[in-house]
Amino acid sequence: MAIAKAERLMNLALCLLGTRRPLSKRELRESLEAYLEAGSDDSFNRMFERDKDDLRELGLVIETVESLDGEIGYLARRDSNRLPPITLDAEEAAALGLAAKVWQQARLAGAASGALQKLRAAGLPEDVDPYEPHSALEPRIPVHEAAFEPLMLACRDRRPVGFDYRKANAAQPEPRHVEPWALECWRGHWYLAGFDRDRGAERVFRLSRITGRVRSRGGRFTAPVPDVVTVRETVASWAGETADRSARIRLRSGAGYPLRAKATAVRELGDGWDELEIPYGHGLDAWLVEFGPDVVVLEPAELRADVVDRLRAVAKG
Repeated sequence: MAIAKAERLMNLALCLLGTRRPLSKRELRESLEAYLEAGSDDSFNRMFERDKDDLRELGLVIETVESLDGEIGYLARRDSNRLPPITLDAEEAAALGLAAKVWQQARLAGAASGALQKLRAAGLPEDVDPYEPHSALEPRIPVHEAAFEPLMLACRDRRPVGFDYRKANAAQPEPRHVEPWALECWRGHWYLAGFDRDRGAERVFRLSRITGRVRSRGGRFTAPVPDVVTVRETVASWAGETADRSARIRLRSGAGYPLRAKATAVRELGDGWDELEIPYGHGLDAWLVEFGPDVVVLEPAELRADVVDRLRAVAKG
């Protein structure tokens, strides 16, 4: 459903639910901006009748009342449109409470806070405190990137965007024009999947590498949106998650926890360095570059050469 129509239906439903007396078509037209912009009376009447039918299909009970002077009015009584009481067992309430807790930043945090208050009223057990700092379950999806919110809205609205993007091996960002599909968090980083118009293919972008402002573009998507967007699988393949080879690296002590978590073997070398054996697959060189001077590739030789080339490209910039 188009966002403009969904907003118009929501506003009409709020008007009909908020009134204590039936409202005529004329009053509804004067109350809703979308109806004021409808143009002719015929256009408004067709739009209103479609909206009324759509709301009824969605389950809203709308009454038609004729006044003493013969004017037709409409209202949606709250008692006729009240949802049944919500009953949650302890496990369901706890799961919903933890889900609401996940969003700690961006503008979804306010909605999550309000949802928790409603969950309390609906039966969230008192011994399950999603805000307890020492809870055994502490889900977090941090959102530090300024690009997150405009991209989230662009994914929702199916709206093309443009932004400047710096690849791992590039010193300077370059403009990208993207039809955004989905956002997903993987290992503490946010990624955007979408159709890259400049390259004519699907691409995945790490939000922390987007520089400057995300700009909205006019027009519609030119490529079909797949039913399943495999963001994590794509990023995992870049990071060597599906690798069938191994690489040996030197890693500075106390650094590179994500690399240590992937290591199949770790050996202390002394002098502040450890030797790690890690899975090796496509994109591992780009990931290792992010750790800068804390990582030295020992083997294989081609991986070492790729990392050196990337570091030189950054240094030249």
